Amino acid sequence: MQAHTNSPQKIITNTVWILSLVSLFNDLASEMLIPVMPMFLQQVGFTVIAIGILEGVAEAVAGLSKSYFGRQSDVMGKRLPFVQLGYALSAISKPLMAVFIFPLWIFFARTMDRLGKGIRTAARDAMLSDEATPATKGRVFGFNRSMDTFGAVLGPAIALVFLYYYPGDYKRLFLWSIIPGICVILLTRFIKEKKKQAAIHSTKPRVSFFVFIHYWKSSTAAYKRLVAGLLLFALFNSSDIFLLLKMKEQGLDDTEVLGIYIFYNLVFAVMAYPVGILADKIGLKKIFLLGLTAFATVYIGFAFNNNLLIFFLLFVLYGFYAAATDGISKAWITNIVDKNETATAIGTYTGFQSICALIASSLCGLLWYNIGAMATFLTTAVITIIVIIYLSFYKRNAIS
Repeated sequence: MQAHTNSPQKIITNTVWILSLVSLFNDLASEMLIPVMPMFLQQVGFTVIAIGILEGVAEAVAGLSKSYFGRQSDVMGKRLPFVQLGYALSAISKPLMAVFIFPLWIFFARTMDRLGKGIRTAARDAMLSDEATPATKGRVFGFNRSMDTFGAVLGPAIALVFLYYYPGDYKRLFLWSIIPGICVILLTRFIKEKKKQAAIHSTKPRVSFFVFIHYWKSSTAAYKRLVAGLLLFALFNSSDIFLLLKMKEQGLDDTEVLGIYIFYNLVFAVMAYPVGILADKIGLKKIFLLGLTAFATVYIGFAFNNNLLIFFLLFVLYGFYAAATDGISKAWITNIVDKNETATAIGTYTGFQSICALIASSLCGLLWYNIGAMATFLTTAVITIIVIIYLSFYKRNAIS
């Protein structure tokens, strides 16, 4: 009986496979464009300030909408409609950015892409949680993150090859993103959702857009304690662009920096599933804390190191950090909340996390500008060590 429960065929179900393939193709389309997004926007007339406003508003829309649509998913007792609509909006929006070169149109298309992320994220993660048991969530979320990140490896690689043959032809690259986008839309049609009861018994109340505030107030103490620690880390976990900027300062050209970014994503993709398996064996909490330890080590290394080889080794460690925290944090949260509130709980966390990420990059940018790169990296490392100590004392009577 035990062998049957632990068989890979039962753990990685058809739904997990399809959701993970959807994540792969969606990330492939996104990561084809992210490395060239600033150049494309400047090419069509956006200033640096306008790019900042565009990205800030788009990410805010994604962050604030995650808890709202997560709660809607819980109230309706359905996941699939949100997954299908969210991925469809993102798939359609990317090539639309290149159809009409008007700032207002691009603003609309980019915001639609991020809204799609807000609609689907909590419902997708709740669906993954529904496919797992508390003892297999590390593997399920790890497998999904692994497939997703392979898309982040393939996307920039395709962009690199494309721009080698068609330098500066960003518009055509945006149009080509429709191919993986179509794959995403078609794959979501094959997802089968488990039937479940809606969280609300008789009447379905209106869901406030600011549901994340209401949910935070009514959530359990265990949820608040865990998410508080995760958000403190997020508040100082700035964009990866600062790591790449440090590499750029060491004399690497754009192609080399993009190559290192691909290398980091490859390490992340390869490690995510094995790390998930290990998390199920020794505990999600232990793996997450190991991931944060790796993160702090990387940032201390970036503060003092100038050797190119050491930077590559640090990016291996950084890939392990991502594998040990990205999916693991969501798996951990799903193990401490009621099953009927999974999407709301994840949506609230990821919504707050998005807001913290915006603040984090601003804080780190200010530190870098006023004091220097070393201050940026060391401050983040110190806060991470504080979070490690805090979460080390976190206890909850469940599998974590």
